[in-house]
Amino acid sequence: MSSTIHVSLAPETIATVGSLPITNTLLTSWVSVAILLAIALILGRRLTMVPGKFQTLVESIVLFMQNFVEETLESKKWARRALPLLLTIFLFILTSNLIEFTPGIGSIGFFHGEGEFTPLFRSVNTDLNVTLALAIIAVMAIEIMGIVAVGFFRYLGKFLNFSSPVNFVVGIIEFVSEMSRFVSFSFRLFGNIFAGEVLIAVVTYFAPYIVPVPLMAFEVFVGFVQAAVFALLTLFFVKLAITDPHEAH
Repeated sequence: MSSTIHVSLAPETIATVGSLPITNTLLTSWVSVAILLAIALILGRRLTMVPGKFQTLVESIVLFMQNFVEETLESKKWARRALPLLLTIFLFILTSNLIEFTPGIGSIGFFHGEGEFTPLFRSVNTDLNVTLALAIIAVMAIEIMGIVAVGFFRYLGKFLNFSSPVNFVVGIIEFVSEMSRFVSFSFRLFGNIFAGEVLIAVVTYFAPYIVPVPLMAFEVFVGFVQAAVFALLTLFFVKLAITDPHEAH
């Protein structure tokens, strides 16, 4: 057992390709994407006109999600457009969170310098760069859907309204609120997953045999909740974006 607990806020660099650093969180994200692609290819090749039990289960889950998104957005057209984005976000975050508890994540690596250990793989969402990238993708998709739904100038009117001083101030507040989504999306996911990783590392250091097991089970639940929260917030913000601001008033 190590004599100290090593907690690194920033991801460790494994290699460098030109000027591009390859970090352990980036490497783990590639593993997450590979797993999702493999599952998609396997399921795609086994689709049949008369579905079996597993295919029926998967189709029922997807249909339930599609109906939920359709009811929330009150539009079948926009539900079909938003569902792929929402499912991709949810599945990537969930897979990345579950990989954290795979044997070897955080324990396989190499020593360098003065005996400092660098893990080859690290939980993806403990990297603020990853959660910020997810936030940028989600927010940009929300804004684009809003512009497509209500029109560029009409959508811009939510933020730049010169009809009165009050409406102008409200528009500025609305713009700040939109921009704050980058922070709320990224830091919420990063904070919860990173805090869980640190908690498990500390508990494992002091009580390595029994106590970490229920904590890991709880963190699996937290990982699922955080994936669902990220996707649901994206859905609700899409709903606000595609609603005509004048009709909302």
